[in-house]
Amino acid sequence: MPAARPGTPTARPAEWTVEPLQGWHLPLLDDPAFLPLQPLLQRALLLAVPERLITALASHRPLVPQGLVAWQRDGRGRQHALGLILTRRLNRSGSCWQVEHLRVALCSPAEGHGPSRQEVGGALLREAIQRARGAASWIAVAAGVDDDRLASLREQGFQPQRTDRLWRWSAAPSAATPSLPAPLQLWPLNRRTAPLLWHLEQAACPAQLRHLLDRRVDDLLDQSHGRGWMLVDPSRREAVAGARLISDHPAGGSLVEFTVHPGWSHLLGSATERLLRELGEGHGPLWLVSEVGDHKRHTWLETLGAELRGEQVLMARSVWRRQEWQPRHGLTRGRLAAVLEQLQPRRQPVPNPFTRRAVAPQRSLIVR
Repeated sequence: MPAARPGTPTARPAEWTVEPLQGWHLPLLDDPAFLPLQPLLQRALLLAVPERLITALASHRPLVPQGLVAWQRDGRGRQHALGLILTRRLNRSGSCWQVEHLRVALCSPAEGHGPSRQEVGGALLREAIQRARGAASWIAVAAGVDDDRLASLREQGFQPQRTDRLWRWSAAPSAATPSLPAPLQLWPLNRRTAPLLWHLEQAACPAQLRHLLDRRVDDLLDQSHGRGWMLVDPSRREAVAGARLISDHPAGGSLVEFTVHPGWSHLLGSATERLLRELGEGHGPLWLVSEVGDHKRHTWLETLGAELRGEQVLMARSVWRRQEWQPRHGLTRGRLAAVLEQLQPRRQPVPNPFTRRAVAPQRSLIVR
């Protein structure tokens, strides 16, 4: 089936459609797979209009989630939501996008003649990628046991980058505040200190993933809304560990980007616990990820009292868009006209930039 034109609903076989999220879709999204996302969907709809206004007035666009809904009308005319996808830009330039949520309904329509779960997931992914003009790369996360989502992502060209373990940690009341080793200091994330945390995350991120994310200092501030802390060596003016909030987690609490410089892994202990306590104050439980092979971080999180909540796979893909070849019409017409002029009989060609100017023969002067 040819790709759908961006900005128009996509018709599918068996009378099911993929279209942008709208207010009237909310009552349809009553399946257990969609209910945890209702607050996020309402917020995305409320911010859709201000986003267009800000886009017209400001030099950058807010990172508001973009939603698509797949729905079907049964034989009795009743509408059923089949699937939902929420995507978000990860940088101001729009070169990198992330699949935040990809959900397919657990309860199929009563007639049972609708598309399969894999077909719905693949259609939502294709439509989201098609609509994100200017995107050069995509990031997605899938649970290690979610075979349907992993299959849909692979079909759309996503490749696994790494496998992480997901941890949930709630700060228990502590009588004593963990101390910091000298000469480290605890600095909040703001516009003045953001470059330090950006350099730290760049150093800890693999080169291929760093290229796909294409993140700048302003992107880090936009994503975190200034909610973060870092451990800084003031003598070198270098951040050696940092933690910042990324987004709200559907199960409650906040997802955290936690980074430790590769040369400072010995800080995993009281110093990094102090960092997380400062970040988690007033934000509920924190959700952290660690690579499967990072046994030192696993041991530290277990000692901290964090709960292991499964594994997830980070996947990514690049987007290659065909550039239509447009000939240089003016230059082509000029060359063709020059050739035709020379083929016309008994006419002296008019000089132009594509023909060599004729040189008149020299006449000798004879004096008698």
